[in-house]
Amino acid sequence: MSPFETFLLAFIPLFVAMDVLGTLPLFLGLTEGITEKRRKRLIIEATLTALLISIVFLATGKLLFAFLGITENDFRIAGGLVLLVLAINDLLFSSDTARKNPESAVGVVPIGIPLIMGPAALTTILMIVDSYGYLWTITSISLNLIIVWIVFWYADQVLKIMGKAGSRAIAKVASLFLAAIAVMMIRVGITEILK
Repeated sequence: MSPFETFLLAFIPLFVAMDVLGTLPLFLGLTEGITEKRRKRLIIEATLTALLISIVFLATGKLLFAFLGITENDFRIAGGLVLLVLAINDLLFSSDTARKNPESAVGVVPIGIPLIMGPAALTTILMIVDSYGYLWTITSISLNLIIVWIVFWYADQVLKIMGKAGSRAIAKVASLFLAAIAVMMIRVGITEILK
């Protein structure tokens, strides 16, 4: 497998799990009514928070497994089930409701966590590091967060290009791919346990 293929296999699942284009309308709703300067500061806070959480989770995830006495396959199956539930919930029951109080929308919570780095992304990070190693995982995290930063920084322009309906459609397609990744995680976990 070429380095480019390995990169794509590490990058795409996290890109789908983070679903930046699908979360764009929610981000705009959370930051509605605040100044452009404050919004830019929130974007920086949020992406740095997401980076910090992902690196801490990447570094301590396996130690946490050992402490709790669970295997990577246990986590893969559990993570796959959680991702599947999240994907189905988003496909069937999601709405565009957002908090209306702009003063309560801060960069760390809810934008950094769980909007950017939620359960789906954290589970995917552990799957990627298990399959492709730390270098590709850190590269994937970094590039995905750069994309998040760019999309949020130019959120108004991106939404104008995509339109609200286009953004919703992308969110649904991403949820469908997330469901497929979840089924794959469950399948691989069960297969490994049965070996």
